[in-house]
Amino acid sequence: MTIPAGGIGMHLYTMRDVLAEDYPGTLTRLADIGYRTVGVSGRFGHSADKIRSFADEAGLGIVLEHVKYDRMADDWAGALTDARTLGAQWVVVPSIPSEQHSVDGFRAAAAAFTEAGKAARDAGLKLLFHNHGHDFATVDGTVLFDILLGVDPDLLGFELDLYWVVNGGKDPVDYFRGHPGRFPALHVKDMAEDGSWEDVGAGTLDFAAMFAYAADGGVEQWLVEHDQPADAWRSAERSYRGLSELRF
Repeated sequence: MTIPAGGIGMHLYTMRDVLAEDYPGTLTRLADIGYRTVGVSGRFGHSADKIRSFADEAGLGIVLEHVKYDRMADDWAGALTDARTLGAQWVVVPSIPSEQHSVDGFRAAAAAFTEAGKAARDAGLKLLFHNHGHDFATVDGTVLFDILLGVDPDLLGFELDLYWVVNGGKDPVDYFRGHPGRFPALHVKDMAEDGSWEDVGAGTLDFAAMFAYAADGGVEQWLVEHDQPADAWRSAERSYRGLSELRF
């Protein structure tokens, strides 16, 4: 089995340096490589309308946008409007503030996600949370990430970052199997031998073993990401090949 072509995307944080120089040209080149979708992370001075037009011209679908945690309280209605303008189906909070990395802090985040998730649902969208490694810390006997799994699945899903799950000492398969349907989007980010980031397929993570259970997890989008590529275009091309040629 292989990943459906329409499910292979690029999370645009990877391309931030070249996006800052030429946003529409970057999207066109990604489409030429073979990517079909993108996740937006940073506007670089462009409006949601303009970014949507760039994506449309390139033939790319925008599936999600990352929105800072604080915006849930400050301008959530605006964030949802922008996501709809982009044509996204998910709005993603990429991290919880460091001062909330406690059981009480994650419980407060769960409450905030519940309310934000209701507004997203009313707007025809779905709220997702993107994890980092520290979200899997055990505090007072509780895995912090697991607190968020207690939020109503209709109101909160997850953009599971596979690198950070493993970095946090957990196995993505356990989450796919234990919480079916909660993970519609993935960040597919590989791990080098030294624990740093690597292009997809060139590192140590066993994506085939993970993706064998992707259907259980409800995965619809596999979004490539590399946090610090030495050459963004070389990384984008290698990762596309690594992901599109994967068998599982």
